[in-house]
Amino acid sequence: MSHIDAGAELDPVHPLPVPSHPAHGLTAAEVAERVADGRVNDVPVRSSRSLTEIVRANVFTRFNAIIGVLWLIMLVVAPIQDSLFGFVIIANTGIGIFQEWRAKKTLDSLAVIGEVRPTVRRAGTAVEVGTSEIVLDDILEIGPGDKIVVDGVCVEADSLEIDESLLTGEADPVVKRPGDQVMSGSFVVAGGGAFRATKVGREAYAAQLAEEASRFTLVHSELRSGISTILKYVTWMMIPAALGLIVTQLVVESNDLRDSIARTVGGIVPMVPEGLVLLTSVAFAIGVIRLGRKQCLVQELPAIEGLARVDTVCLDKTGTLTEGGMDVTSLRVFDGFDETYVRRVLGALGESDPRPNASLKAIIDAYPDSEEWRCVQALPFSSARKYSGAAFSEGDGESSGWLLGAPDVLLADGDPALGETVRLNEEGLRVLLLARTARELDDPEVGRDARPAALVVLEQRLRPDAADTLRYFAEQNVRAKVISGDNAVSVGAVAGKLGLAGSAVDARRIPADRDGMAAALDEGTVFGRVTPQQKRDMVGALQSHGHTVAMTGDGVNDVLALKDADIGVAMGTGSEATRAVAQIVLLNNSFATLPSVVAEGRRVIGNITRVATLFLVKTVYSVLLAVLVVCTQVDYPFLPRHLTLLSTLTIGVPAFFLALAPNKERAKPHFVRRVMRYAIPGGVVAAAATFTTYLIAGRYYSGEDPLDAETSAATLTLFLVSMWVLAIIARPYTWWRVLLVASMGGAFLLVLVVPWLQEFFALRLVGVTMPWLAVGIAAVAAAALELLWRWVDRRFPA
Repeated sequence: MSHIDAGAELDPVHPLPVPSHPAHGLTAAEVAERVADGRVNDVPVRSSRSLTEIVRANVFTRFNAIIGVLWLIMLVVAPIQDSLFGFVIIANTGIGIFQEWRAKKTLDSLAVIGEVRPTVRRAGTAVEVGTSEIVLDDILEIGPGDKIVVDGVCVEADSLEIDESLLTGEADPVVKRPGDQVMSGSFVVAGGGAFRATKVGREAYAAQLAEEASRFTLVHSELRSGISTILKYVTWMMIPAALGLIVTQLVVESNDLRDSIARTVGGIVPMVPEGLVLLTSVAFAIGVIRLGRKQCLVQELPAIEGLARVDTVCLDKTGTLTEGGMDVTSLRVFDGFDETYVRRVLGALGESDPRPNASLKAIIDAYPDSEEWRCVQALPFSSARKYSGAAFSEGDGESSGWLLGAPDVLLADGDPALGETVRLNEEGLRVLLLARTARELDDPEVGRDARPAALVVLEQRLRPDAADTLRYFAEQNVRAKVISGDNAVSVGAVAGKLGLAGSAVDARRIPADRDGMAAALDEGTVFGRVTPQQKRDMVGALQSHGHTVAMTGDGVNDVLALKDADIGVAMGTGSEATRAVAQIVLLNNSFATLPSVVAEGRRVIGNITRVATLFLVKTVYSVLLAVLVVCTQVDYPFLPRHLTLLSTLTIGVPAFFLALAPNKERAKPHFVRRVMRYAIPGGVVAAAATFTTYLIAGRYYSGEDPLDAETSAATLTLFLVSMWVLAIIARPYTWWRVLLVASMGGAFLLVLVVPWLQEFFALRLVGVTMPWLAVGIAAVAAAALELLWRWVDRRFPA
């Protein structure tokens, strides 16, 4: 029987004892008892699909089912070489499973690095545990930037303010006092405290929502939805064309049954763009692996694609352009105050905050605490207020109240101290004002009539890689907007040092309406004194004018904007809340990783657009050939082995290399339109040229069984036209692309000259006239393709 503390009380909801002393927390025995009882935070947080789900998603597809049935039929009625397409599908599916599994392993290992580890009290000691290790009634300590991971009841509060906007939509932080409810999915914006977990695991509904929002998912993207749309139309085209082909070959034509079935299957199989979805998945998966090697965690797969489409990047200065740390460079004490006394005040202020921000940490390092002073009341820093404060008993019977924050917020317009502040800000220095207040800290106007005591001058450490990254975005026509809570002049000076030109604007003076704000954002580059709600409004204003917006940040004041941006990018050392809502987490805290993410997205989008055209040209010409065969009541020109050979050499192998090649082309919208404007004319030209050769060969060749010769001539024409399509898609040429196209042509030539390969693929060019005529028709088709695609570029620009 487990031990129960005599001082514990029973919660009416469950029979386990609730700790009566929050400062102590649960004992090891009480934790073990709850684990045994199943009252643990067992919501599975996975960064990717399980291996079973990966296999299921890659194997059980609509097109695999179609190909699988046709393959089984061919294994029964035809030679093995007519069943090669089935083995290709098996290989493709295996490659897809392996690559996605590799991506899953990479993501899972990165997710462990970036995992939130809350602080809980157990047996009187504060320890960090994994989210899944929290048990019912655990006492969790929280401070600025911490995400609430389970539902609970507040037991301690020190000016605790929690933002529940992601759950309720209410923008203003909620002040929490002991006894108040705290909800999972919210986060701390100011102060600190502790709460007791009352709902864990699947009982905490809000926690499930938060987990679902931040989990790695194959969610909506323009690329995936575009391919799905294309496949839907392909299916509609396939069904009538395939039915007509079956009737023509099996009923109307009085050919051998096995040969008729083989040619029917040969007509249906190439209609299926079976490798397109596979190559998209492989390209995304390899992108995740490449970024993972650079310590970049992609929490949502389409974020790679999304960042490539971004035309505006909103940057938070602290932690992005500058490193987190700062140094105090000087202290400017005003008349009427003693410098030694001011240093003592600053030391006491540093000691009063259990979770100091970067500015306060620099002050703590510069000014040690005076042990005689005792903090009697604290006002934690808030991004909305722009200042913090504390009241002290000074040890000699005196008491005092102090504020530390933004001079332009605490001082009235025209105050002489502001002139000195502006001068320092223009040098890129950060300036804080220390002021004495006679009001209570909970007074809404605590800053009114505060007496300035000193200016604390801080120097920010610029990130060495920030200038190069900003230069990269400028070269790629991506606009950078610096949005910061700091003084606009200071932020502008920092941006100027990094080569970012443009005017600095005080956000308190820009219009509040969306259109006016968007116009101000178009004109300005650097914005200071921005509140957390304003950051969110700025993102919305940019989006309302058609911009695709990325937001970077690391502080709790960035959470709302990160959530609303098209792509949220958080630093690995940022707050738990920012990491939870961002799609991309830079675990190495390097802003310089962003160009790699942009480049990876552009590689994926640009290359998939290329290879999609290859696949869909084949689908279009296959459907048209089937329609032409049905209309003219002739034998289908090809056996499955012919189209397997052509598909492998002109699509399958080249597409794999092209899909993974470097590509710096900026991502463009309207994926479906851009692909189909090339695929339809390309497919029409290929079908027309091939069928023309086939009909002429049918009249030219005579004898007992001329079909093999007719098929060989048609195959030659289709191969040459398809090779020209590949040659156009492969532009602009590099040495490896030229080698790729030449290698595919050489492989086909090898089939034509090696006797056993001729027999294996049933290719036999008879005579000289017809093969050269087939080449001539292909040449005319190639010229038509060039002219047609150039006309399409002018008539239907992307």
